[in-house]
Amino acid sequence: MSDVAIGQRRQPFALRFPSVMIFLAILALFTVGVTILSEGFGIGVISTSFIKTLGKTLCLCLVALAMDLVWGYCGILSLGHMAFFGLGGYAIGMWLMYARTEIIVLESLAAAELPPTPEEVSNGIATQIFGVVGSSEFPPIWAFAHSLPLQLAAVVIVPGLLALVFGWLAFRSRVTGVYLSILTQAMTLALSLHLFQNDSGLRGNNGLSGLQNLPGLDDLPQATVSLWFFWASALALGLGYVLCAWIVSGKFGSVIRAIRDDEARVRFLGYPVEAFKLVIFTLTAVIAGIAGALYYPQAGIINPAEIAPIASIYLAVWVAIGGRGRLYGAVIGAAFVSLVSTWFTGGQAPDINLGFYTISWVDWWTVLLGLSFVCVTLYAPKGIGGLIDLITDRKSPNRHGASLGTDQGSLREQEAEK
Repeated sequence: MSDVAIGQRRQPFALRFPSVMIFLAILALFTVGVTILSEGFGIGVISTSFIKTLGKTLCLCLVALAMDLVWGYCGILSLGHMAFFGLGGYAIGMWLMYARTEIIVLESLAAAELPPTPEEVSNGIATQIFGVVGSSEFPPIWAFAHSLPLQLAAVVIVPGLLALVFGWLAFRSRVTGVYLSILTQAMTLALSLHLFQNDSGLRGNNGLSGLQNLPGLDDLPQATVSLWFFWASALALGLGYVLCAWIVSGKFGSVIRAIRDDEARVRFLGYPVEAFKLVIFTLTAVIAGIAGALYYPQAGIINPAEIAPIASIYLAVWVAIGGRGRLYGAVIGAAFVSLVSTWFTGGQAPDINLGFYTISWVDWWTVLLGLSFVCVTLYAPKGIGGLIDLITDRKSPNRHGASLGTDQGSLREQEAEK
């Protein structure tokens, strides 16, 4: 290895990859700016509802990072990562709903002549939560819903374990390409159909609601609570970006990119391809679960429709539009599509009257999104992130005549072509 390469390796991570520091600086300035303009701690220019929209957008950027890592860098087109996102939301939603309902039940039983027994309290909570589906008992999966630490652990463990088992079965069978994408989509569909059933233990199509109310903090205004979640989402995105950048910057990142480009050759060189793919698949599922755990308390409700296969397809579209294989591209794509989608579907975009037909963007937004995906795939494969390459004059390395090895006197490109 040359002295220059050794010197670069000895440099701190932040100096070797200044784009990470630039991203963190932009994220920090954005967070401070939103806080100053918010209703909770600032001058009240930005409404609380829009603060929640921005917080949810940051969560979508985090799950887009996970998707870019598994697809853009490792070449695994997963159409099931929004399932992990939803599982994280369900895990934290169970505690939020249990703890909030417990307070309501205790207040209603406080007027009784005798203090309620733990069994009476538990039955009251179960009836309040599951009465909508005709049940008054806690399903087994709610065994730890009373414990915040255990449910926080479930945010990581449940998506990670599902991804580990599914990935181990798929990768050991050498399932790749479109077949793997179909399998991940089938997993997502099966999970969503199960959750739609009332006996799934998660209230079927009703889902979990009232998640925006933090137990014991009812006196706090939503303007303050929304900012707390916004800060947490920004922190999670920043840490997630650093983690993903660190992963793709080293030898591990080189191997997964090689797997993306030529899996058979990497396996021939002796690398355990399946192990690398399993680590990335599981890690990105955990990141998606954390993003979901931050997203749904800001959304206030989660139901099985959030886990439907179309949600994971949207996720792939966001990454493609932003530019896969670029971490900042995934963030830009998710943020851009999320905010534009809010504008179109929220009724803020004016309808266009053509005389014979009126274009209502609420109905036509998905068509516009699909056309955008097709156009980006055909004419701008680098996505929006490619514009940053043009601005920064980033070009692919010109290897014409360059050495094909690190040692002095190694084979050169012209010689290899002869």
